[in-house]
This record gives sequence, structure tokens and C-alpha cells, in this order.
Amino acid sequence: MTSDIRSTPRDRLDPAVAEAAALVPFDAVTADLLPELRAGVPTEVPLSDAVERRDSVVPGDPDVRVRVHRPKEVEGVLPCAYSMHGGGYVIGTYTVDDALFDRLCPELGFVGVSVDYRLAPETPYPGPLDDCYRGLRWVHDHADELGVDPEGTGVMGVSAGGGLAAALCLFARDRGEMAVAFQLLESPMLDDRQVTHSSRQDGLPVWSRDSNTFGWRSYLGDLYGRDDVPPAAAPARATDLTGLPPAFVSVGAVDGFRDEDVDYALRLNDAGVPAELRVYPGACHGFVHLAPDAPVSQRCERDLEDWLRRQLGAGR
Repeated sequence: MTSDIRSTPRDRLDPAVAEAAALVPFDAVTADLLPELRAGVPTEVPLSDAVERRDSVVPGDPDVRVRVHRPKEVEGVLPCAYSMHGGGYVIGTYTVDDALFDRLCPELGFVGVSVDYRLAPETPYPGPLDDCYRGLRWVHDHADELGVDPEGTGVMGVSAGGGLAAALCLFARDRGEMAVAFQLLESPMLDDRQVTHSSRQDGLPVWSRDSNTFGWRSYLGDLYGRDDVPPAAAPARATDLTGLPPAFVSVGAVDGFRDEDVDYALRLNDAGVPAELRVYPGACHGFVHLAPDAPVSQRCERDLEDWLRRQLGAGR
């Protein structure tokens, strides 16, 4: 029996994911909608007392805020995961990572650091990436104070945060100022060109084709639509992926980023970079956060945690 080629992306969703995606109250992110979406980002969630959290300021022009999460019952020098939040480059705050690090830092025994980079369109590229780089530089410079191993510090991110994590690896490699131990890219936003089949579909749930255009146009500013967009702005444009840290790339099969993410993982492997790729059937963009109890979401979280555990233990 052949599949119906007329099916829409929503028709291909896992039922539990589809139910959650149907609750998203907008079809596309727009400039008019941004204030409401930003106001709706939760800034506080119930947290355990197993993690010590403190905010620090990286001085500069402007200052950059970071939040350090350290498990209380784990002693000694620990590996570190440096995280960039998602939100299409236009939404979000570093508090989004609180619940994630509250759960994972004690379980896996590492220090988590979240960076509050500036958002587009108010601050287009390279501002957000510069913020992320300065925050990572601060972690390395304060490794003794933080009790982290700079050689065991990797980066991670979801969606636009995954794009920034990938870009940070390219940027750090090219500048040669500090090592990055690993890169965990969850549904990363990598390609501004929107030329793949998955990115050009209509009716994509959660993060639509129009939302993606708005996000990239906001982030790239005057660079948008040009042929000379640098790889540090859109990592899918990088032609040289050698010398990058081991990667984990995950994406839903009903995500507009599917094709660019699969291609990036394959090209990492071709360049000699160990890259594990996971594509989850029936899953749309943000499915783990939309439907955390769905079996496909739980499978993704297990895969992610298993890979992260191996990376964090690599230098021990």
C-alpha cells in the first residue's frame, strides 16, 4: 500500500504530539506577536534544592548574564555543559534551562551554564553569537572558581540555541582560543536559505515556514537573502567541518529543520567528526517540550541523556 502524498505535516504526527501541537495558539511568529510571546516565557519554575544556582555578569559592552547550576552533592572538578536556549533567535531567556539542569546536573554529575544572549531583531548577528562566545570564554577563564574542567566543557542548545551551539563550535575552532569538548544539537536551526523539502512545506506545526523566514530575517538583518552569509551565522553554509567536536543531532521527522539537520550530521561524519543522528517519527518541532509524556519524547530524552553521559565521562 502506498502512502498518500497529499497528506499534510499534521497528518503525520504521533497522536500524543498532535494533541499538544493543536494547543499552540498561533500559526506563525510575527513582529506584532513578539511582545506577547516574550511575555509568555516562564521565568520561574518549581526547582529542587539539589542544585545551587547563581547568576553572574560577564562585563563588557554590553554585559552578558550567565546562570551557573552546580549539583550540591557532587564534589571536585566537574565537566560542564554550556547551553543556549531556543526561540527562533527572537524569543526566550536563560531561565528556560532551569528545569533541565535541575534534573540533569545531579543525575549526570556536571555543571550547567546558561547564557542570556541578546535577541533579534533588536540585536541581529553577530551580537547574539558574540554574547555566547563571551560567556563561554568566561567559563574557561573562571574554571577554577566554578570547579569545572575547561577541557571537558561542551555546548548544547535547542532550535536556535542548537544553531548557536553549532556556530560556536565553528567560531571557537577558527579562533583557536579554547577547546569545545562536544556539541549537543537538538532540532538545530542551521540553514537560512530554506531550500530543503522539509523547510518548504506548508502547514508545519509549531514552527512554520513563515515563522522560520521571520526568525532568519530578524537574526541576519541586512545579510538576509544574500549569498555571502557567513557559516558562523548559518552553520549549514559551512563547507569545512573538520576539527569540530563530537556531535549529537536530533530532530523530528515532521520538523521543517529535518533535512538540514540530517545533512549536517552526515557531513560532520564525512569530515571525520563522530556524529550521532536521531530522527524521531511522528515528531514536530519542539515535541519533547510540547508533549513530554509521549513515548517518542521520552525515547528522545533517553537518547540525549545517554549520549551526554558518555561525553561527560569521556575525560574522567
